[in-house]
Amino acid sequence: MSATLVVAVPAKGRLQANMEAFFARVGLELVKPRGVRDYRGTIANLPGVEVAYLSAAEVVDLLAQGAVHLGITGEDLVREKIPDADRRVVFVDALGFGHANVAVAVPQAWIDVHSMADLDDVAIAFRLKHERKMRVATKYVNLTRDFFSSHGVTDYRIVESSGATEAAPAAGTAELIVDITTTGATLAANGLKVIDDGVILRSQANLIAARVGNWGAAARATARSVLDRIAAQTHARAFREVRTRFARCDDALIAEAKQRFGVETPFGGPTSSGMLTLHCPPTHVHALATLLRDNGAENVVVADLGYVFSRADPLYAKLEAGLGPPS
Repeated sequence: MSATLVVAVPAKGRLQANMEAFFARVGLELVKPRGVRDYRGTIANLPGVEVAYLSAAEVVDLLAQGAVHLGITGEDLVREKIPDADRRVVFVDALGFGHANVAVAVPQAWIDVHSMADLDDVAIAFRLKHERKMRVATKYVNLTRDFFSSHGVTDYRIVESSGATEAAPAAGTAELIVDITTTGATLAANGLKVIDDGVILRSQANLIAARVGNWGAAARATARSVLDRIAAQTHARAFREVRTRFARCDDALIAEAKQRFGVETPFGGPTSSGMLTLHCPPTHVHALATLLRDNGAENVVVADLGYVFSRADPLYAKLEAGLGPPS
């Protein structure tokens, strides 16, 4: 890799749409100078970045190889395709979209199977009765093996699925499945249920960094610029700015507001004129405004925040900790 920061992103589907909306929200506009059909792009007004549009699985492969610096894809694919993933990549930030669970699902007719322990009992009984092991249809071979092993379930064999996994039990090609689900509606429509402790992974789209590769000073500096924007916008979304001014505003009142509502004081306590700026979680804004008015505030102004840039960037700090010092 050159000094250019290479960012791999999904090329199609809902994941791409959500990814593009995410970048736009944090002020990073993805552009394709050679047209919408091109699979290479850049970020507007941010030199030194190449955006590669790939399938979600290809993003994982290139992260594993260190052929890209950063990638956006589902955690489920990373943990399935990259053995010991935490040693080979850095999960920099969960992005809040692409939510889905990798879960163990059995026929609804198995009314006595509620847990992995129950499943183990059924697996043993199945082998003794049929002289073969239960079949588990899945695309998540490695996650399934690790999860079943952690629960002591051994009497099964995996049938790798290449199509609609949820249809396997009804088709007679498997007794149960491990698959990804969002609402569970598709499983229910196929007569399946997720067992109570059968969620293997609660996945969502993540911004992920490859530990290997050429993480030189230029690539790190560009990554820092990208992550600084993401961290600042994430912080801003978690708060509303509350401003007021009144004579009875003092440290005791601010301490009460912090304790009750989790507010922050980005510029310290009240000024000599009583002017006060607070950052408050959205769910507590009205209660905070009530407290301030009860203590003498005539007006309380609440505003949305675009960005909150702090000296410390938690996302870049996580990246640096994962990569180690520059080589």
